[in-house]
Parts: sequence; C-alpha cells; structure tokens
Amino acid sequence: MKRLLLLGVALLGLAAPFSAHAADKLLNASYDVARELFAAENEAFVKAHPGVTIDQSHGGTSKQARAIVEGLEADVVTFNQVTDIDFLVKNGFVAEGWQQKFPNNASPFYSFPSFLVRAGNPKNIKDWADLARDDVKVIFPNPKTSGNARYTYLAATAYAKEAFKDDPAKVEEFVTKIFDNVPVFDTGGRAATTTFVEREIGDVIVTFEAETKGIAKQYGEDKFQSVVPSVSLLAEFPVAIVDKVAEAKGSRDLAKSYLDFLYAPEGQKIAAEFGHRVHDEKVAAEFKDKFPEIRLVNVDDVFGGWKKISEEHFAEGGTLDKIYGSR
Repeated sequence: MKRLLLLGVALLGLAAPFSAHAADKLLNASYDVARELFAAENEAFVKAHPGVTIDQSHGGTSKQARAIVEGLEADVVTFNQVTDIDFLVKNGFVAEGWQQKFPNNASPFYSFPSFLVRAGNPKNIKDWADLARDDVKVIFPNPKTSGNARYTYLAATAYAKEAFKDDPAKVEEFVTKIFDNVPVFDTGGRAATTTFVEREIGDVIVTFEAETKGIAKQYGEDKFQSVVPSVSLLAEFPVAIVDKVAEAKGSRDLAKSYLDFLYAPEGQKIAAEFGHRVHDEKVAAEFKDKFPEIRLVNVDDVFGGWKKISEEHFAEGGTLDKIYGSR
C-alpha cells in the first residue's frame, strides 16, 4: 500500500503543469517585431540576476493571447495592444486593474505607425493620403492577427476622420482603398517585413517607427528611407503579469522584477537604442536627436477608448470586418 501511495505521488508530480524550478525561469509572450529588443533586454536582466532564464515567444499579439488561453504558459506578456491583455482578463489569466500596477498605464515605452520606403522614395510617399493612390502598393500584416496592423488601421482611420471631417462613408472608403492596395496580408509584423525587404514586394511598409529603424539598420540604411507622416496614432506597449500562470509557477516576484526592469534607466536605454520612445526623461533627452517630432493622437480622443474600439471596430461584424471582408 505504501509503495502504491508513493507511486501515486510521483505520478501526480509528473502530471503537474509547472516544474519545481519555474521560479528561476520566465516565459515572455511578446509581439512579433520585438525579437531583437527583448533579446537585448533579457541579456541585461539576466546579467543582473545570475541563474535566471528568460524565454521568449513571439507572434501577432492577438494570436499570442489566444495561445495563452489555450495553454501557452507565459509568466508575463509584453504586448502592443491593450485589447489583447483585456482578452486575458476576460478569460481569467490577468487580474483586473492591470494597468494600474505599473507606470504609464503599464506601458514602459511607446511608438506609432510610420512608413519605410525604398531608397530615394521613388513613389514620393509623404503621408497617409499617398497610401490610397492607385500606383502605390502598401505592406502591413493582417489586422485580424496583428496588433501592429490594428494600429495601422486605426491610424489611417484617425487621419481620414480629420481629412474628411468625420464623414463615416468617406472615411470607410479611404481606408478600404488602402486595404485594396495591400498585395498580401501576412499574419504578423515580422513576416510583413520579410515580404517588403526580402521578397521586395510593395512600395512602402507601414509598421511601428521602432521597426522602421530596425529594418534600415539591419538591411542597410542606403536601401531604405524613413518617412514620418504628418500625424499618427500613439501606440503604447502594455505589459502585465499573467497572474494565473505566475501564481501556479511561483514566479510572481521574478515576473514583477523583470517588468520593473523595463522601466529602469538601463531597460529604457535599451528600448531607445532599438528605436522606441521612452518615458525616462534623462534617457529621452539623450536620444532626442534620433526621434523627429510628430503630432500624435490617442485612442481616447479619436475613438472614445479601447472598449468602444473593440465594440465598433474589432467585434465580429464591426467596421474592420466590413473593410477587410474575405481578403
């Protein structure tokens, strides 16, 4: 009987979903184009915390959020869209009030949708209106799976709302034309980069300013040219502890330390080096010359907040569904 009891305990141990050493290891589920950023952030964090391991999972954040609900054991998320963390709240993985647990609405750095064109800007692309021209092919990923692309959709809509004095029919027509100019919708931002850079498809890629800087740095600044539009949408990068996973693993303290590091001067400097705009005043001043001025609008002022956006634009049958159609 004693042997059977011990065997039962052993089997229960094997069936446990988390390892005994999970508190020394974190999984960060992040957005698609943040691979290099978090490779650098993780290296710096681990250097200060010997014995700790940080693993990464990257993809479109909507896809990442669904994967967590379906079993991806991420301790923390570093997303690019509030609605995807709210999805985790709705499914019991992240606690309510998550935006109040870290500074700046739990967003350690920010960016916005910007343009990258080929050297010399042969199509003379300067602003959002040019993306709706018949002779321009635009690259950005599928907004059904990519938070990056949803920001592009919202930024284009914000521009159109100003340009057409909030006429809903003209706004929808304008954004639909931009979508018509996209030859292929990849599932995530990094795949879209591959389409634009390596497959040489499209005249312009729309992605976060940080990614445009990364592309030029990696593939050659003589091959590409950044174009900052007249106005764009503030893109925050929300972070959160995945409470359900962290509590089961016993990794909450480590998870908090990791996310706190993204706000520390060293973490902020790394983010700025990878093209993100940061909140730390000293670090921001150090990198000021690298970031051109731009007028940024936000989701609250233009759209009435993320909740309203989710209901009107991203819900089944919403405006995005109508524009995206069966592409």
